[in-house]
Amino acid sequence: MGELLRTTGLHRQFRMGDAVVRAVDGIDLSVGEGEFVSVMGPSGCGKSTLLYLLGGLDQPTGGEIHLGGRRVDRLSRTRWARLRRRQIGFVFQTFNLVENLTVVQNVQLQGMLGPRTRTRAASRRRALALLEELGVGDKAKALPAVLSGGQRQRVAIARALMNEPPLLLADEPTGNLDSATTADVLGLLRRFHAAGQTVVVVTHDPRVATTTAAQRLVSMRDGRVVDDVRLDGGTGASRALRDLIER
Repeated sequence: MGELLRTTGLHRQFRMGDAVVRAVDGIDLSVGEGEFVSVMGPSGCGKSTLLYLLGGLDQPTGGEIHLGGRRVDRLSRTRWARLRRRQIGFVFQTFNLVENLTVVQNVQLQGMLGPRTRTRAASRRRALALLEELGVGDKAKALPAVLSGGQRQRVAIARALMNEPPLLLADEPTGNLDSATTADVLGLLRRFHAAGQTVVVVTHDPRVATTTAAQRLVSMRDGRVVDDVRLDGGTGASRALRDLIER
């Protein structure tokens, strides 16, 4: 298994008045091709900031990011945008759907921006198929405003999967879902991972972090990685879950 992602001495600092907030404070992290990694930590620990740095939605104040063997932290916003369209699918905690487009148009738009040459009809067929798989096919013609939070998140996941990216970055993908829908979404992530894609999920929920799909659990606190353990889907996951709850 080759290395897909690597950070070296990664920093992201913010200034708030006279204070300096070290949201990401010198993180060294490696993610292999085809790995499923959960990033866990309390609110404000820097896990979402780390995810945004990995996907080029924010720029580090120090350190390096390598994607597919290429250093990318110095790329311009335009070049990062092109790279994301080819290689990264994002699932945002706040959905980020385009409110004046229908559900299927939101998903289809991602396909039209992607690297593959698809006809409009082919893009629509794939978008509809993803929506059906995620249980919101009946909402294809609706606007996002009429959807529940859980339905919006399903649409956001469909959008992220539209171009079959090799890397999926998910920020609290089950945060607005009930337990049954959470199980469905985790099942989709397992299938996505089984197909060979790399998945990095940020979550505050220990049970999501230690789902049997995850192979590693990276724990963060105060902008730093404090633990990085391999899960075996059985005793390893159970032990990691117990340790997280007891902290």
